[in-house]
Amino acid sequence: MDEISQQTQKLEQQLSTNTRRSFGFSSLRVKKRINSEDGGFTRRRGLRSFSSTRESSRKESVPDDDGDSQLSGGEKHMMKTGEQPKGNIITDVSEKHDAIPSGEDDGRQGPFKRFSAMWSSFRKGKRDRVKEPELTEPPGLEAAENTTRQHRYASGQYFFEYLVVVSLKKAKDSNTYEPQITYQFPKRDGMARSQKEEEEKTLKAITLFCFPEGINWAPLTEYHSETFSFVLTEIDGSRRNGYCRRLLPGGRGARPPEAYCIISTLACFGLFSKIFDEVEKRRQISMAMIYPFMQKLREAQFPAPGNTVEIKSFIPESGTEIISLTRPLDSWLEHVNFATLFSCLTDQQVLLVFAAAVLERRIIFIADELGTLSQVIHAVAALLYPFTWQHTFISIVPEILIDVVMAPTPYLLGVQKRLLDQVTDQTDLLVVDLSEDKKDPFIVSIGDEGTILPPKLQAEILVALSTRQNASAGEVLNRVVSEAFLQFFVKTVGHYASYVKYARAGEGGVFDKRSFYKAIEPKVTRHFVKKFIQTQMFDLFIQEVEQQQPGPQQGIFHKKILEYQEKKKKEKTKKH
Repeated sequence: MDEISQQTQKLEQQLSTNTRRSFGFSSLRVKKRINSEDGGFTRRRGLRSFSSTRESSRKESVPDDDGDSQLSGGEKHMMKTGEQPKGNIITDVSEKHDAIPSGEDDGRQGPFKRFSAMWSSFRKGKRDRVKEPELTEPPGLEAAENTTRQHRYASGQYFFEYLVVVSLKKAKDSNTYEPQITYQFPKRDGMARSQKEEEEKTLKAITLFCFPEGINWAPLTEYHSETFSFVLTEIDGSRRNGYCRRLLPGGRGARPPEAYCIISTLACFGLFSKIFDEVEKRRQISMAMIYPFMQKLREAQFPAPGNTVEIKSFIPESGTEIISLTRPLDSWLEHVNFATLFSCLTDQQVLLVFAAAVLERRIIFIADELGTLSQVIHAVAALLYPFTWQHTFISIVPEILIDVVMAPTPYLLGVQKRLLDQVTDQTDLLVVDLSEDKKDPFIVSIGDEGTILPPKLQAEILVALSTRQNASAGEVLNRVVSEAFLQFFVKTVGHYASYVKYARAGEGGVFDKRSFYKAIEPKVTRHFVKKFIQTQMFDLFIQEVEQQQPGPQQGIFHKKILEYQEKKKKEKTKKH
């Protein structure tokens, strides 16, 4: 253990604070922050991070009307550290003394040291760099055209960065299988050495997420294909989504499955599922049939919300086919499928999970199917809109990384059921079983989840959710569910803009937290908001508002706020 610790410390000394970039798999920062050197405001409030360390209490709190600043229930699960983590959130857990006791006799520190040492190999480069490595197109393309396409990808207009096929290769002198990349499109030649090393690490990480079960596989004769997703998040907040489909390759006899993985900056699960259908169809004919289809897709313009792009592709014996790819109208919901969440849990149970998530607690979801895990965890994160989960977010935890469940900081994790015994010894968290044969979905809970949200607002959410029985189409269902939870935030914190004060034109605003809090009625709602405004998701939301110029806000959240305020005015006029 001491040897691993020494190796980690040596590596950290080699990577200085100013030149280190951390690459991780947590949504530590989903939204990209605006640097003041790039035209942002020079004034910025200090960032705050939170952990769910049970032994510590919050240093600041908003006093209630009776002057009592003591926090209860879920508030004991978060502690203000006064500093935004500087690296991958899991790595920081092993390094920061305010997150884990520094004593060697702490029984939980060993796994974190191992976890830190394991992830240290992914850390390299400048932390402040946000530019993606340049893409090198297949030989034969003109330089000018290549430059244009590189710019298109940098602006987020490409459908995908690359497609890889991950196969299970049997290890020599062993019955174990190791996932290896056997196909990649496009090939990225001509990169600088540092870029090539970085890509190799990324590709290695992709193999872990495509086969999170590890090395214990056996050849199969039958295997139902499954589609799931994961997220690669860098410390600057830039995200790349991994869309994966596992299936049994063509052939005779028993053979291990293989995985197709598309890496893209775009979050649109339904669209990429349809792309996988086409890739799988062509794979059954020949691996060579995949290339022309993906090349056509790569050259296509990513459609605007509600629009369709058509891809022409030739298939032997079928001729030229036209594949239509339509993007959902509600683009902020295009990565979400609420149907899976509500098929696994009742409305009341979803409400309890939402309550734990809104206070940034530790939540683990358990299921057998990888698709169920990824769809449910993305759906829960979407319920928080317009706020964004800012902590560890791993939709499918690879077996080799299972020690992440011991992190004291907030997280949303998806864990396969066969690893259940390795998570149930944790306390002060919510463990949700999504299996069909479950007796009680809450394997571990704190016990106060039903009292977090104001009772009246809970009832209103349940009434709104009951109308989804008439929503059969996926997009309609998503809209009904998202509307129910969006109204919750409209009614609790929708008045925030009135309490952002601007001293001079051209300068950022200042949020008057105390006046904002005191304006809330009734008291039970005020008590909830007192806890919610101390979460990191609310804090970063307000910081972005403070950096904006005064004026009407855009987006569906602000539209709903205006509609609600207008409704309240009419009701008040009728009373008078």
